[in-house]
Amino acid sequence: MKIIIYTGPMCSFCVRAKDLLKKKGLEFEELFLGDSPDLMEEMIARSGGKRTVPQIFIGDTHIGGFDELYDKDKSGELDEILG
Repeated sequence: MKIIIYTGPMCSFCVRAKDLLKKKGLEFEELFLGDSPDLMEEMIARSGGKRTVPQIFIGDTHIGGFDELYDKDKSGELDEILG
């Protein structure tokens, strides 16, 4: 299942989210908002209006930011989503 994470500059939560995914052995595609202004609009549209980074998607499922990713990992829900 494809994992996409939208990130921004100087974002410690982005680093933490990527570290959590790496520790789980998961590959992901990072879309850095500093590379293209269009990515911000794409992220906002996909996330239902969220403007903060990171925003994480697993397949078509919007996970949210780092806090939501962390909570889903601790509860076991993340493993369920990953199948």
